[in-house]
Amino acid sequence: MTDHHDPIHRCIDRWHQHLRGQLEGGLDAILHPDCVFLSPIVFTPQQGREVTKLYLTAAGGTLGGDEGVVDESVPPSPGGFGYVKEILQGHHAMLEFETTVEGKYVNGVDIITCDDDGMIIEFKVMIRPLQAINLVHRQMKAMLEQLSS
Repeated sequence: MTDHHDPIHRCIDRWHQHLRGQLEGGLDAILHPDCVFLSPIVFTPQQGREVTKLYLTAAGGTLGGDEGVVDESVPPSPGGFGYVKEILQGHHAMLEFETTVEGKYVNGVDIITCDDDGMIIEFKVMIRPLQAINLVHRQMKAMLEQLSS
């Protein structure tokens, strides 16, 4: 039984708007100041809005699209990033995505938790298969170095 009054619905609508480059204020408008980012690569949770923005921008640049803005077509455009499955309930969302990085298939899940106001308080990314993880790791490392310099 899906309740469209659940805060996660508004949160994910706004996340999709952001991906299309249509959300006023961008990530600042949907990330809670104390947001935590859980990377598919780094064990330690990354604390705070600024570092979360850095990771999400790097992921956007690595996983497809220009300037961290990804194409929100479902199913994915050939080789481009797209969500193929979404499960939303209460304060939680699981969004499965597919993309291609350097010609290699990448399959992953964004697990998003929001507060009562629909602000993202936790963003976790899981990726498979292993060759995709290694590839994304290498690319995100380079992207993070670029962004933080």
